[in-house]
Amino acid sequence: MAAQLAHPTSANDITPAYLTALMAQAVPGVTIAEISTVEAKTYGEQFVSTAGRVVVDVRYGVGSPANLPTRLVIKVARGVDKILAPFYENEVNFYNRVRPELDVETPRSFGAGFDAESSDFAIVLEDLNLRGATFPNVLSPVSLDSVRSILSQQAKLHARFWENPRLRPGGDLAWTGSHVEGKVSDLMMYGAEPLIQHEIDTVSFKREMVQRLHTTGPDLRNGTFALHRHQQTLPQTLVEGDMHIGNTYLLPDGSGGLLDWQLTCRGHHMHDVSYLVTSSLSVEDRRNHEKDLVRFYLDRLAAEGVTDVPSFEESFIEFGRCLMWGVYIGWLTTPVVNYGWEINVMNHFRLTTAFEDHDTARLIAEIA
Repeated sequence: MAAQLAHPTSANDITPAYLTALMAQAVPGVTIAEISTVEAKTYGEQFVSTAGRVVVDVRYGVGSPANLPTRLVIKVARGVDKILAPFYENEVNFYNRVRPELDVETPRSFGAGFDAESSDFAIVLEDLNLRGATFPNVLSPVSLDSVRSILSQQAKLHARFWENPRLRPGGDLAWTGSHVEGKVSDLMMYGAEPLIQHEIDTVSFKREMVQRLHTTGPDLRNGTFALHRHQQTLPQTLVEGDMHIGNTYLLPDGSGGLLDWQLTCRGHHMHDVSYLVTSSLSVEDRRNHEKDLVRFYLDRLAAEGVTDVPSFEESFIEFGRCLMWGVYIGWLTTPVVNYGWEINVMNHFRLTTAFEDHDTARLIAEIA
């Protein structure tokens, strides 16, 4: 039913009838009697990057299930073009097909739909602000305990799908694809190439950071291809896929959760770990603590039931290799308008510094 809905791209299009139809798939018997918009953010506003978001207060109709939240966050297409459709479809699939079985700290969903013809989508989520959540970014001081908490959530996710045949062709989660196959991979590895080169050519700090690494856009792209081909031969799991610190949240007790599932796919466990640790800590803190944090994560992976946990040595090498993706895809793809100047520069700075510290170019050359 939801797939046939005309999904909104602005707050004005979210009506009680529409929201009732969308939510009914996840919450049988629900009806929405009234909606009032609290906040609406579109592309370029307050860290809105690939999707807009609308916060609404709702009044439920008589007979609706009890204990539903009266404030909801609705993610919608940013209304620019259809190029981001694979991201939207992927995240809708995650919330409809994966989220219900997860025991991981990530937002609850109350309905999600994607329309392939229009490329529009909507996902109805809990408002994490009601639980006192805060949303860190690369400028925020993040404690080591909070990083460990987020790593624990990653370990839960990874353990749940460790070497799981459901992720392979023929399995019910094969739609996730991988870093080398599927709609999201095609968009990131082929569709994004002109955008990345445009960023390098036109944004001076990006151009000179690439020059500082003694590399080029095409060389970084080739290195990313080599990384993905290599890591597809290693143990696979379901990864969040875009696990920089800005895609997390912290609860009042300091524990953390995972946000934004647009890039989720089958991949290598260090993909999530490397991106989180590198983006969440200052250069000095990352240098001092990254090995201990990787060991902590591997211990949590074992505690969650993975019996063939890779060694620290091999995992830490892959941690360093994953920085190739972080530099090329993670932030060279991101225009300054998405997050603002300082956040953009700081992410590049942390990632390229780690790239040098780990001699990622050499690690990639070993497998190219």
